[in-house]
Amino acid sequence: MPDLGDRLRAKSRQRNNLTPEARLIRLCAGERSEGLTGAGTSERHKDTDAMAWFRKAKKPKTANSSRTSPVPEGMWIKCKGCAEIIYRQEVVRRAWVCPKCGYHFTVTARQRLEGLFDDGQFEEFDSALASVDPLRFKDKKLYRDRLNQYQKKTGLGDAVLNASGSIAGVPMIACAMEYGFMGGSMGSVVGEKITRAAERSLEERVPLLIISTSGGARMQEGALSLMQMAKVSAALARLHEAGIPYISVLADPTTGGVTASYAMLGDVNIAEPGALIGFAGPRVIEQTIRQKLPEGFQRAEFLLEHGMVDMVVERRELRETLARLLRLLWSAT
Repeated sequence: MPDLGDRLRAKSRQRNNLTPEARLIRLCAGERSEGLTGAGTSERHKDTDAMAWFRKAKKPKTANSSRTSPVPEGMWIKCKGCAEIIYRQEVVRRAWVCPKCGYHFTVTARQRLEGLFDDGQFEEFDSALASVDPLRFKDKKLYRDRLNQYQKKTGLGDAVLNASGSIAGVPMIACAMEYGFMGGSMGSVVGEKITRAAERSLEERVPLLIISTSGGARMQEGALSLMQMAKVSAALARLHEAGIPYISVLADPTTGGVTASYAMLGDVNIAEPGALIGFAGPRVIEQTIRQKLPEGFQRAEFLLEHGMVDMVVERRELRETLARLLRLLWSAT
């Protein structure tokens, strides 16, 4: 009986003598040896085991860490409204508004003011005010640790930025809330800074603008945060008595104690398209009244239809809208 080496050499000569057409036919038919059953099958497995010694094991492919992508990181951005992948610079050029569906991306307080004031120039004030931990509050983390974390992240002392500048040549005071600082929640420092802005507006007799984006009162400060609702509302009432315009812009989201106080007290209330505006959230309301809420409930367009806001203005058109309102409300006085 021929040994294994003889059989391998015989089969090799047999394969070499086949024409290319015959090799293709045998390959398609799945023939790897002369016999397909019985002893032939057993011999085929033995041959395969023997040939395994002559095969070179393939190494798994690994990512080459030295290679760099030709596309810079952050060049594209995904829209939360339509889930499209969009060129980032196109979104920036449109004031962070999706060119496909009109979704308004979240922007920082500083970006908002730079897009509204003349030449993007403004002077910040009351920047030294920063929150402390009056109640020594602790949940999963110490409140003072949270404050330090967000102060480093945003570069702000708290969730609002006060500034003075001009829009279309009209001097004014502006407060822009920073949603990136604990969800724009209103604590004692936020209330104090907005109150100071209203008092400065009254002293200098210039219009006041407040851009709200907030989850409401800050629970870590308890009743101290709720007291800010009354304090800010009283300051705005004095501004109203003096006949000085106060314009409120409600961005997504504006909820809780902020909605229940200064955000809805403007001489003109402007909302960004699609902004969530309300006191309690839709889920809480549904669970309370045990009814299905209508489509678009608490969105800017729904509130405009029901008389809760005066107009819905896209972010790119906000500066021109404010300039027109200032000419009507202030320049004529």
